[in-house]
Amino acid sequence: MDDAVRNAVHGESLDLRRRRECALRRAAAFPLAGQPGAELLSDRRAFFQTTIGKLLNEVARRTEERVAPKRWFRPPGAAPEVAFVAACTRCGDCIDVCPVHAILKTPANGGGLAAGTPYIDPTTRACIACEDMPCAAACETGALTKVPWDTVHMGILELDPQRCITFQGAECGVCARACPIGERALALDDRGHPVLKPEGCVGCGVCVTACVTVPSSLKLRLA
Repeated sequence: MDDAVRNAVHGESLDLRRRRECALRRAAAFPLAGQPGAELLSDRRAFFQTTIGKLLNEVARRTEERVAPKRWFRPPGAAPEVAFVAACTRCGDCIDVCPVHAILKTPANGGGLAAGTPYIDPTTRACIACEDMPCAAACETGALTKVPWDTVHMGILELDPQRCITFQGAECGVCARACPIGERALALDDRGHPVLKPEGCVGCGVCVTACVTVPSSLKLRLA
C-alpha cells in the first residue's frame, strides 16, 4: 500500500472515530429513563410540546378569523368553520331536507367567503334537533356529518334574569318544556327559574323562540 492510500485510509478511519465519539457524547447528554436527569428531560419535552401546540392553535385561530370569521350559526354536525366553508358546495341539500325550514342560505352580499353556505337564525326559526339529523345525512362532502347529539354545540345559551318573568315572581317554564333535549340542557329550579346546563345544551335555539318575553329572555351566542 503506497503512502497516499495509507494516508487516505488513516484519515478516513480517524474521521469515523471522531464521528462515533461525537455521537456517543451526544447520546450521553440525553439520559435514559430511570437515570438522573431523565425526568427533567421529559418535563422539558412536554413543556416544548405544550408550548408549540398552543402556538399552533393560536395561529390556526387567527388564520380562521381572517380567512373565514365565524359569524353564522351552522347546522348540527358542521365541521370547523374553515373546513366547513371549503367543503360546502352550496348545493342546498341540507336546506331542502330540514323539516321545519330552519336552515337558510347566507347572502351573497356580506357573506364573504361563506356566501351561499347554510346557516340557522335561532331568533326566527330554531333547529328542532331531529334525532336522525337529516341535514347532516344529506351532505355528501363532509361539511356536515352525523354525530351524536351530545357532542353538538351550535351555540352557547345565555339567560337575562332581568327580562325573564320567573324572576319577577310569575310562573312560566315554557322554555324548559319546549327544550327537545330536556333537563340535560335546561331545567327549572325549586323556584321555577330556568337553569342552563351548557354541557348538555346543543344550541338549537328552540327555547329562544319559545320564550314568551319580547325580546326573548334567552339568546344564543356563537360557540
